[in-house]
Amino acid sequence: MRCFLFLLLFVYSGAGAQSLWKEYSLNARGDTMNRIDRWDRKQGPWLIHYDNLRGEPGFEEEGWYKNNKKTGEWKLYSLMGDHIGTEYYKWDMKDSICSYYTIHGQLRLEQSWKAFNPDKAYDTLEIEDPEKFDTYRTVIVKNEGAAVRHGVWKYYDAESGALIRTETYTLGKLEGEKKTVAAPTEKKAIPKTKEMQEFEKMKGKKKVRYQDGSTGGGH
Repeated sequence: MRCFLFLLLFVYSGAGAQSLWKEYSLNARGDTMNRIDRWDRKQGPWLIHYDNLRGEPGFEEEGWYKNNKKTGEWKLYSLMGDHIGTEYYKWDMKDSICSYYTIHGQLRLEQSWKAFNPDKAYDTLEIEDPEKFDTYRTVIVKNEGAAVRHGVWKYYDAESGALIRTETYTLGKLEGEKKTVAAPTEKKAIPKTKEMQEFEKMKGKKKVRYQDGSTGGGH
């Protein structure tokens, strides 16, 4: 079982710490978490539990809230305690590289996200010029209030860990065609017909004589 360790910005004792929050819970060490302040905003370290739903497995996520918004690193765990993902947030939206794993720790997916400042109607971003190597240009982006796919998405084979596909996005738009990487495959057994089975039986005999269609007894 994993141990939840949280870095607290301030340390208070007894009722002094508890009186700061409208609602809260205590972890095994007695630290306050899942805090809600007097303005009904989530603050500090949180652990959120999701049950199995409609065939989808449940999980838990832990990370940090600031003024009701997810921020920084958040980690995802299966209900058995396996680390299955790491996400990064800015302004309550996914940002940077988010990685996901199988319950055995094998990397299966990497996502690249870009979050925009919700306080701005428009934002600017430096993107690479596809026509000029190592050259960047500034674009003005309208803020739609959500993170967008931006960068390379990588898909991995869950068994071998081999990279099997990549997708490149620029501000939510898929660039070109999806690139598929050839992965080792197992040869599937071909079902044997009745004739093939009879032929194999004949090969197992001491001597097999084949008729080639010739007549006569010449050499």
